[in-house]
Amino acid sequence: MTEKPKLTNSYAQKELDKADKSFEKFDEEVKAMTQDRMNAAPKEDVELQTKLSSDQVSKSKEIYLKPEKNFMCRAKFNERFRDEYNFKKEYVHFIAENREIIGEAIELWTKPFAGVPTEFWRGRVNKPVWGPRYLAERIKECSYHRLKMDQAMISSADGMGQYYGSMAVDTTVQRLDAIPVSDRKSVFMGASSFK
Repeated sequence: MTEKPKLTNSYAQKELDKADKSFEKFDEEVKAMTQDRMNAAPKEDVELQTKLSSDQVSKSKEIYLKPEKNFMCRAKFNERFRDEYNFKKEYVHFIAENREIIGEAIELWTKPFAGVPTEFWRGRVNKPVWGPRYLAERIKECSYHRLKMDQAMISSADGMGQYYGSMAVDTTVQRLDAIPVSDRKSVFMGASSFK
């Protein structure tokens, strides 16, 4: 790094020192953010894009997702995980939503276990689809942490006073989401909803 310039004006030098301390403090706060702390951050409230009634779901066309590309793996599958793999590859009914670019198809790669092929998926959004459970879980995992500056009063640990400054505050933003679809009719909906 380059050396900090020395200013001839004392007021300007004080302001430069204050800015330097503020930057160092912010840097320490960002470094103190661990993955556990970020995962505990509150999720941003978002309204669902797709609101379908049970009649609309039952009348919708059955769409089954299949991977567009497969790349075989040379590693051997560990048979101890066979039951878990069979559970994860069961097809489930869900609605995928792209919350960042509304309406754009979701494209992602999956590899749920070692020894199984790596698969490339391109899925529809805002429509009920059938896909493997590991795909729905992978879509649900797609989130990121948003850092923002917040003006807050901070009490000094040494009891020397209170400081006003910037503090990094984070929220978790769900980028992609998979919402389960229930095809079952409720007992409480009345006789008219049964076929």
